[in-house]
Amino acid sequence: MRVLVALATVYAVWGSSYLATKVMVSAEPPLLAAGLRFSLAGLLLGAFAWWRSGPPRLPAGEMRHVMVVAAGSVIVSNGLNVLGMQHVASNVVALLNATPALIIGWLGTFGRRATPLSGSARAGLGLGLLGVLLVLDPADGFIDGGALGWQLVILVGCVGWSLATVYFRNATIVNTPTMFLSLQMLVGGIGLLILSTLAGEPSSMQWTPQGTAAFLWLTLMSSCLAYSAFTFLTLNTAPVVVGSYAYVNPCIAALLGWLALGEGLEARQVAGTAVILAAVALASGYADRLVGLAERASRR
Repeated sequence: MRVLVALATVYAVWGSSYLATKVMVSAEPPLLAAGLRFSLAGLLLGAFAWWRSGPPRLPAGEMRHVMVVAAGSVIVSNGLNVLGMQHVASNVVALLNATPALIIGWLGTFGRRATPLSGSARAGLGLGLLGVLLVLDPADGFIDGGALGWQLVILVGCVGWSLATVYFRNATIVNTPTMFLSLQMLVGGIGLLILSTLAGEPSSMQWTPQGTAAFLWLTLMSSCLAYSAFTFLTLNTAPVVVGSYAYVNPCIAALLGWLALGEGLEARQVAGTAVILAAVALASGYADRLVGLAERASRR
């Protein structure tokens, strides 16, 4: 039951986070709002982790891990996503954010703990590239800074998330996962606030009703609750179960974007969605597991 509740939390909260982010960046300065969100979430999670397991441990090696992971997963990933989402529909952003499952698989073939790709995984990476090309909107080009350019900015953010994930996989941390997550969010949030100042954004929030509601949802539900549920799943379930959010969240985001914001997807982008999800299934080994389950069931 705890696994089911954690899965439902990750599906519902992270699936709706794209809608909430779209509302927030439409009402508030994007980097400022994102920086405040992660800083506050880091403080809240840190207080909880301190209460549960004691104060943080901050040797030099641990702080290096925190800063590297924060740079990739918060500053680059979320920073570029909130900037891009001012110009790109939330459902398209959700589809592009399914690609880290493919990027991480490719990056995992390098480094000390390199893992070779199976034939189906290599096929998934190639298929995923085709799906991304179908989802990208070519109506506006690079020169005029149109939608295509901003979608590519979001893809760079996806690369940042993937690099941080692979780095964390190879890092040896001394804090509990929750405490490390709180430090990562706090450092990343401060970094976004610095970038907000350098970018010349307004120094205060407008606190409109819509923007405030979206900010609180992202801070409390997405950053605190859903991340904690995801950490629980990572420690207590198989990777194929944990990775299932990559299939479910884009569907939830597309439905909510259509219902709440009137967003739609062209037929080409719907086809690209199906191709990306199939590619993720191949690259992550999910498709192989389904085939194995079907073969075992047929022998019974």
